Amino acid sequence: MPSRVTQSMLNTQFMRNINNNLTRMEKLQDQLSSGRRINKPSDDPVGISFSMRYRSELETNDQYQRNVDSALSWLTYLDETLGQAGDVVQRTRELAVQGANGTNPQQALDTIAMEIDQLGEQMLTIANSQFNGKYVFNGQLTDVKPYDESTPDFDTPNVGTIEFEIGVGVRIPVNVSGRAVFGNALEENNLFVIFKDLSNHLKNGEIDKVSEMIGKIDERMDSLLAVRAEIGAKTNRIELAESRLQDINLNLSSLKSKTEDADMAAVITNLKMDENVYQASLSAGSRLIQPSLLDFLR
Repeated sequence: MPSRVTQSMLNTQFMRNINNNLTRMEKLQDQLSSGRRINKPSDDPVGISFSMRYRSELETNDQYQRNVDSALSWLTYLDETLGQAGDVVQRTRELAVQGANGTNPQQALDTIAMEIDQLGEQMLTIANSQFNGKYVFNGQLTDVKPYDESTPDFDTPNVGTIEFEIGVGVRIPVNVSGRAVFGNALEENNLFVIFKDLSNHLKNGEIDKVSEMIGKIDERMDSLLAVRAEIGAKTNRIELAESRLQDINLNLSSLKSKTEDADMAAVITNLKMDENVYQASLSAGSRLIQPSLLDFLR
């Protein structure tokens, strides 16, 4: 037996279809205005879980990149500072060689000793260098000055390491203790002991002892060069890590974009199609739903 279709049933079905058309258009308009395919979890529950994971990994990767930048800045400053120290040591050696010449009068030796004293003060300034308000040669005690101006040869800087995490479970130390650069306190090849002894030998005219000091200066220069070589190796490693992190960031950003971002060409095409469907629905509805009983009877 055929069912009877009433005007109320037609009206209800028509309004339901119109609302469905508007809902589709609203969703497409949200995608068009935001540029994103997923604007709320209900848009794609599976996709939103991937999106959240990509976002979390990107945040972690960004932190590693910030750590890499900080580590490179620290190592760059440290290398520049050690370069200055190397220049001072090289000049000290030149003066020691000049002072070891037995033909120098005492007045000339006193002049050389005066410059040695100035170089020692400059080296003390380098030993107390700060980067972003932190002493770079005092291990983990970055808020404490490693060398006292009155007795630098008695001081023993902290040997703790400062590490930066540049990857999952990858930590690399970036600091250098003053002991590795300037020597242990009161040892003969301690750089500040060398400055003091060399100056005294020059002032006393002890040419043989001045000549002996050249070997100690060379030992300290070798240690300084070894530290700079280690810093260079660490810098190269961190730069490789930086390149890897940039590749990971690019890959994660691409995956996140594929998951979240809308295909704008497809969205615009679908929106125009739905607008045409909506207009056609309104046109059909204007003939289906009669505004009055007179129009229905006519």
